[in-house]
Amino acid sequence: MDLSTIVKAYDVRGVVPDQLDEDVARAIGAAFVDVLQCPKILTAHDMRDSGPSLSRAFAEGAISRGADVVEAGLASTDMLYFGSGSLDLPGAMFTASHNPARYNGIKLCRAGAVPVGQDTGLTEIRLRAQNYLRHGLPAFDRPHGVYSETALLDSYARYLRSLVDLSAIRPLRVVVDAGNGMGGYTVPAVLGGELLEPLPLTIIDMYFELDGAFPNHEANPLEPANLVDLQARVVSEGADIGLAFDGDADRCFVIDAAGAPVSPSAVTALVAARELAKEPGANVIHNLITSRAVPEVITEQGGVPIRTRVGHSFIKAEMARVDAVFGGEHSAHYYFRDFWRADTGMLAAMHVLAALGGQAGTLAELTAEYERYAASGEINSTVDDAAARVVDVRASFAGETDSVDELDGVTIGLTDGSWLNIRVSNTEPLLRLNVEATSAERMIEVRDQALAVIRKT
Repeated sequence: MDLSTIVKAYDVRGVVPDQLDEDVARAIGAAFVDVLQCPKILTAHDMRDSGPSLSRAFAEGAISRGADVVEAGLASTDMLYFGSGSLDLPGAMFTASHNPARYNGIKLCRAGAVPVGQDTGLTEIRLRAQNYLRHGLPAFDRPHGVYSETALLDSYARYLRSLVDLSAIRPLRVVVDAGNGMGGYTVPAVLGGELLEPLPLTIIDMYFELDGAFPNHEANPLEPANLVDLQARVVSEGADIGLAFDGDADRCFVIDAAGAPVSPSAVTALVAARELAKEPGANVIHNLITSRAVPEVITEQGGVPIRTRVGHSFIKAEMARVDAVFGGEHSAHYYFRDFWRADTGMLAAMHVLAALGGQAGTLAELTAEYERYAASGEINSTVDDAAARVVDVRASFAGETDSVDELDGVTIGLTDGSWLNIRVSNTEPLLRLNVEATSAERMIEVRDQALAVIRKT
């Protein structure tokens, strides 16, 4: 097995068992301990059938290199980050997030939920694990580690409740689509009354049964088709809001009472405003794909907007560098300094519920001030020569280009205030396009012009 095919920029992800099996997990577990030189690690897995065996094999590899392993069992990715932060342990989360059922993967972090990416240890882990697969694990001249288990759900729920107080909001009807993913495990604990005091929330659950085969729809709310059931249910139930979590529940998408999606940029702006109300003048991170409304709102609220590349490892590194209070991405990843700078869809959802329940208006009325521009959303195209297509797109808009930057891919600012970004995916063979303009008509015009060049045959 060539591990370069499954070790991506931010994590490990592949088809089980063709690309990722117990031998691979065992080798990566051993390499993880060797590279990080950690005496103790935390592991967890989502609801995919292969999770327990892969997690246990990873633990065997880690234990063989002298590390103690604490297994948390079923968890969302942000619960693993909570454990890494609260227990001060490096962590390994077995999940393939929103990918189809045949996939699994590993998200790795250092103690305090500090990410391990391609430039921060993952390349060394891959090379060492590859060597172990080819030649076997060398003899270890010190005692092996020990295996133990822990439970995180209660302490995770209590910690989130301590960050956002929902006890005094007005009653809300909330439809939650867990997509048969880990939201079905965490939502009842955090927002329901299973473990803690009941909140003024009526939770209407959809697809809460944990099932890694995803029998109802893929647990990927970024695809509009996967929101259709939730949108219809919100309207039919007369609910105030809908929430959709991805497979490992580290992302959350929001639907208003009319069934319309609230853009992740609007959620970013809303949460940023709430965090800045607590800490005026703070730095707030946003990636370069978020709406222009995000830095505008941050500035209006007295904060300092800081623009970054796409991707959690970049966001978290920049948050640490500038001590940012919050960060948001167009993909509905939301990062909080109070949560070890890690991403958590649940905490973002709680902020939206607090804002909605703290006033009398609808969610659409609440978020209207943050939805200032027309955006295309991310449009993916499979192309043979991505670099050449990027050059062609730049040439196509040359006559109306106002600015160009290459912070992440190529962002082209146009003379009328519109902008488009084209970038090559770090995890898939795709070219990604995002467009924003002051009107829907202009957005469509720019989008279609770019796509005609990208997809020309």
